[in-house]
Amino acid sequence: MYNRSVTCTVNGKKRTFMIDVRSSLSDMLRGEAGLDSIKHGCDVGECGACTVLIDGKPFNSCIYLAVWAEGKTILTLEGLSTTQGTISDIQQAFIDEGAVQCGFCTPGFIMASIPIIESDIPASRDEIKRQIAGNLCRCTGYEHIVDAIEKTQKKRIAERTR
Repeated sequence: MYNRSVTCTVNGKKRTFMIDVRSSLSDMLRGEAGLDSIKHGCDVGECGACTVLIDGKPFNSCIYLAVWAEGKTILTLEGLSTTQGTISDIQQAFIDEGAVQCGFCTPGFIMASIPIIESDIPASRDEIKRQIAGNLCRCTGYEHIVDAIEKTQKKRIAERTR
């Protein structure tokens, strides 16, 4: 085995991990950091269940080598909650809009939606669908997911323009 240390910021905290250089980021985040929101779905970058933000952009962590995370900032679903454990507005919107069934894909969809809801430029429903196209759901269909993202996006834009 070839081990190497990787130092990165995960959910706002600088962390150092000793990993096998062949490990994926999802393996490091689940196995070493204990973050259960990263799901192992397809392990080939097709389903989006393992989506995390790396320096603000969504990536499938199952096909992103952990060594590439050196010096990067990584955000997972766990990083969206407040220190008191309150869930974020996008998580609440998924609940309110009925955008969850089994919940396996939900963390990936939520993480893929973050760049959309943080943008000052409103995205159309078609654009939202395009931006989450790398995420698959086998239970809910996509309309409620798009509704939750659209609702949160509009709310955040309204709050920023006050």
